[in-house]
Amino acid sequence: MARVLVVDDEPGIRTALVRGLGAEGMEVEAVGDGHAALAALRARSPDLIIADVMMPGLDGFALLGAVRADAALRGVPVILLSARAGEEARVEGLEALVRWQHPTRGMIPPLDFIPLAEETGMIVSLGRWVLQEACLQARRLQERYVMDPPLQMAVNLSARQLQRPEIVGEIAEILMETRLDPGSLVLEITESVMMQDMELSIQRLAELKDLGVQLAVDDFGTGYSSLNYIRRFPVDILKVDKSFVDGVNEGGEESALTAAIIELAGILRLRPVAEGIERADQLEKLLDLHCDLGQGYYFAKPLTLRAVDELLTTRQTLETRETELSS
Repeated sequence: MARVLVVDDEPGIRTALVRGLGAEGMEVEAVGDGHAALAALRARSPDLIIADVMMPGLDGFALLGAVRADAALRGVPVILLSARAGEEARVEGLEALVRWQHPTRGMIPPLDFIPLAEETGMIVSLGRWVLQEACLQARRLQERYVMDPPLQMAVNLSARQLQRPEIVGEIAEILMETRLDPGSLVLEITESVMMQDMELSIQRLAELKDLGVQLAVDDFGTGYSSLNYIRRFPVDILKVDKSFVDGVNEGGEESALTAAIIELAGILRLRPVAEGIERADQLEKLLDLHCDLGQGYYFAKPLTLRAVDELLTTRQTLETRETELSS
């Protein structure tokens, strides 16, 4: 049985965590903020929410939680797939991913903390931090790198976030505080999350759409949505799941399915984005299928903010040189 230590100032949050973890069959102990072993962390993050999870299989234990001082964003470049071999591809935007840089264990993989954060409700606090930080960074990058259209930032919304009516006002507040144009923010919701409660999803997405943000169906093709419901969702972007990109050159059913999904996006007037591009032959085939946006290790792994700066600086320098040579 896992032993969990839950620490938080607010009894309501602490109680929710204890209840959620207890329901999973875990032995839970809750304490306040006076725990000496966590005093240093709490000084760094006043709104600390942390759970220490003792579990076999991860060298005896794993730390799990949302510690804002130790959370970090990574940016996955979203590329305009108009460049062939030998040409520089344009960075159209970034997808923000959260990583947890623990002070002693190093980088904690998302699968080690996101599912429990979702289960216990910690995802609400963590998700708000990600939205705030992503919008701040997007605005900063737009001011430094002037592009037409401006650089976009994509952020994932979880099921719990989408279910909360407060999410609309929270995003509106963040956009106002960060001075980011709503059209530069892309909110990604997986197909499976949308289908959990279709009528609620349609209502919430319509409310978010009224803010002026863009909406994307993530991991399309992995859920069980009908064409009728996809038509009713007020979305702008359809993200083709990596499993379909993997088989784009396999021929037969796999290749035909990928082509059909991209064609469906065109029929519905949605922009298709291919996820998980890893090889040049995949890129060539996607271009033949008129998929104009993509992301994946072929272009870049998730980048630190400093690495994003370096990437955009390089792209800007190359574009300036090309302009000078052509004039």
